[in-house]
Amino acid sequence: MKNFSIIAAILLPVAAFAQKPKPMPKTYDLVVGTYTSGTSKGISVFRFYAESGRVAYLSQIDGVSNPSYLTVSADNKFVYATNENDEGEISAFNFDPKMGTLKFINKQSTLGGSPCYVSVDKANKSLFVANYSGGNIAVLPLNEDGSIAPAAQTIRDDGPLGPNKERQEKPHVHTAILSPDEKYVLYTDLGTDKINITRYKGGKDSPLRGVKPPFKAVAPGGGPRHLEFSADKKHLYVIQEMGSAVTMYDYNDGKLTEKQTVTLLKDGFTGATGAADIHISPNGLFLYASNRGDANDISVFSVNQETGELTFVDRRSTNGKGPRNFVIDPTGTFLLVANQNSDVIYVYRLDKTTGKMLGIVGKVDIGNPVCLKFASAQ
Repeated sequence: MKNFSIIAAILLPVAAFAQKPKPMPKTYDLVVGTYTSGTSKGISVFRFYAESGRVAYLSQIDGVSNPSYLTVSADNKFVYATNENDEGEISAFNFDPKMGTLKFINKQSTLGGSPCYVSVDKANKSLFVANYSGGNIAVLPLNEDGSIAPAAQTIRDDGPLGPNKERQEKPHVHTAILSPDEKYVLYTDLGTDKINITRYKGGKDSPLRGVKPPFKAVAPGGGPRHLEFSADKKHLYVIQEMGSAVTMYDYNDGKLTEKQTVTLLKDGFTGATGAADIHISPNGLFLYASNRGDANDISVFSVNQETGELTFVDRRSTNGKGPRNFVIDPTGTFLLVANQNSDVIYVYRLDKTTGKMLGIVGKVDIGNPVCLKFASAQ
């Protein structure tokens, strides 16, 4: 018994050491997309320090027209940027994490005007682009060197349109993402008040196929914008730009069942709005949603871990105008918000227990910031 106790005493610390989780990296690269009609000239790269929330400038690549939305390949080797203009283009860049620099590779037409969103599959084989004014999505194959091939397919849904004659005069696709298992592509259409669903089969020849039902309607005039899956991938959340609300759906193999809608507005609010971005915290416990117009705030909700339903927690000013985009750092400690119309990014510390946004710990002055993406860990 004595020998067994000695052996156990030796092995227990070893087992504890073996089970200790790997520490999170302390620094990351932050890539910032902008509108270039003002002082900004392209895409900027910063170093983000996850212990303090400090942001330090590294580089900028100029001559990139309106890189309003970015996506980073899973291996962190490439960055893809929409060129949100009438012609509609998408640009590819090599990313050097050691130097924190981008190098242009090539660009292709998105076959639709004003591309405002892009996502990429895990294998870096295809890009999925939402063309806002074009009213369609485009799938563009990727080559092994990260360059973009010509579009393989586009899809457009012409209606019926929503009730808002000014904003919903035609289809306006705003987001295109893959399902967690990459079997489906889901894309929102602000003009038709739909979340469209299509099967993704891969390959370079017509990679998308129809499914039944092909869409899920949202509230008339809601204007669906961005999508976010829950941490367990069982629920989907859509932010409604015009309705200033978030709707939650149960998700199962390409099918959506509506369960709940919550407002982003405080009681009695009558000003202009424009709900924009939505994200789940890395621990899966909280959902954050931004609103523009006269609101200029971020609403915080707790996420029921069984049902996915949302409960309001807090609402916090973004201390600027036009919070079009925001991002939560990989450690879940900080939230960075891009105030497009105030030319500033603010860094907020988060309370991981309550989900609340605490004080501002950092600031980046930059023209028309509209997209924030974390890239490689250092």
